Order: sequence, then structure tokens, then C-alpha cells
Amino acid sequence: MTFSDILRLLIEERGITQKKLAGDLHIAVSTLGGYVQGTSEPDFDTLKRLATYFDVSVDYLLDFRAGKTNSHAEDDILRVFRSLTPSQQEIYLEQGKAILRINSKGDTQ
Repeated sequence: MTFSDILRLLIEERGITQKKLAGDLHIAVSTLGGYVQGTSEPDFDTLKRLATYFDVSVDYLLDFRAGKTNSHAEDDILRVFRSLTPSQQEIYLEQGKAILRINSKGDTQ
């Protein structure tokens, strides 16, 4: 995924407008629009502020993996998991384990 795709998804996931994000980060709406459209890229400082705002790593924003995860989907799973409360994390894990049990039952039939 490109930086602009990832940024667009994070904005949609948060349910915020580009105008709100730009205001929160103290950057021009047109500047943020360029990031979302993929016609420009943020400087390092803005990239770090975006990562902090969305509670993700800069690596996540840049779709860069240094061997710790295998895919963007794995990064997403970790990001979602870390954003949950401890009780929600337990539910999330139990749901994953239930899917594994269903898959293993399908393999034996």
C-alpha cells in the first residue's frame, strides 16, 4: 500500500475529516490533501506527528517491514489489538482461537 492509501484508511477508520486532522496537526488542509491524494509527502516531523496522532509507527505509515511482521495485515492486527482495553483484547484473542478451531475441524473432515 502507498502512504496515501494508508493515510486515507486511517482517516476513514477514525471517522474524521481531513479538515479536522489538518487542524489538529496545525497544517494546511491543502497540504494534507496532497498527502491523501499522493501528490506530495510529509517531512519527517509531520510523519512523526501523524504516527503519534493515529497511534501507529512511522514504519506502518510507510508500509515498511523490517522482518518483524510478514504483511500489512499483521501490522493491522497488532495495531488494533494494542488499541483495545485488556478485556477487549481477551475477546479478540478468543475469537481468533475460535476461528483456528473451526479451521482445524474443516481440515480433518
